[in-house]
Amino acid sequence: MIIDRFDRYIARNVLGAIIVVQVVLLGLDLVITYINDLGDVEGGYGAFDVFLFLSMRLPWRLYQYAPVGVLIGSLIGLGSMASSNELTVMRAAGRSLLRILWGVMKPVILVVIVLLFIAEYVTPRTEQYATAWRLEQMQGEGAVVTERGGWQREGDSFYRFGAIRADDTVLDLTRYRFDGHRLQEAMTAERAVWQGNRWQLENVAVTRFREGQTDAQRYATRDWNTELTPAQLGRLLQDIESQAPSELWAYARYLDSQEQQATRPLLYFWQRILMPLTMASLVLVAASFVFGPLRTVAAGTRVFYGVVTGLCFKYMQDLLAPASTVFGFSPAWAVLAPTLLCFALGIYLLRRSG
Repeated sequence: MIIDRFDRYIARNVLGAIIVVQVVLLGLDLVITYINDLGDVEGGYGAFDVFLFLSMRLPWRLYQYAPVGVLIGSLIGLGSMASSNELTVMRAAGRSLLRILWGVMKPVILVVIVLLFIAEYVTPRTEQYATAWRLEQMQGEGAVVTERGGWQREGDSFYRFGAIRADDTVLDLTRYRFDGHRLQEAMTAERAVWQGNRWQLENVAVTRFREGQTDAQRYATRDWNTELTPAQLGRLLQDIESQAPSELWAYARYLDSQEQQATRPLLYFWQRILMPLTMASLVLVAASFVFGPLRTVAAGTRVFYGVVTGLCFKYMQDLLAPASTVFGFSPAWAVLAPTLLCFALGIYLLRRSG
């Protein structure tokens, strides 16, 4: 019963500190981003609309700041207990360091479950809705879901897409079809409309290249035979960072089927799947700071070192991401390497402290 009370007490302190840190981080981010985005005010998109847009994106911001929030929150929660000698009393009562760490991990498990739910079911929809709503305020009805263009290869054809609207209408479509290294056909369409289970092109111009001549034709409408669906085009044209793990995996499989590199979607996929290990490694580092070389310093100093560690962790992942593309190693290692390094650092500092 005493052990259960210890666990609940540790979990309450750590979880409360994590929530407070997350609220502070989100509040600071909201204020800074709001001031910066006031320059986008135009037409029907006013200052209050900027605030609404940023509020819609809070789930994604929460997910982004979660690792740093867990690290700093664990530092503050454990640090406050260390400053009041509560951890010393627990150790004197026979509470092992391993059991204290397990008590810290329990609220982190809850945080990870919530974040995985947000990543799969909340952020993909809120990000898409927020972007579409913002563009609709600026452009009126019929606004595009995204203004980001994109290129895609399918078999012997290369496509360029201008944008996609909320009603699954693709704007400004171009296709180049090759026979080996020779251009066979160039096609442009003003739009492509999804009708049930197939695409129909509108206002189409086709130019065919033959030996010594070209043949140009125009069509009011024309069928477009492709394996691309509106969902796949949405993954291509929308910000890949905010997509759900299931969408990232499906997109990576599609790229593999087209013999294309799937490093980026796999990288973000592994970041989400390996999040429990990432959080556990950061909590271990936080505990090593409290029980290790920083146990006698002020709380502000511990938080400072926690922020530095969190930033180093993020920058290492950001550097390894493009490195996995250049050097050809698995994107999973770009996520695992900083995590394993944090585990090694935390274990080393805890063992050194005795």
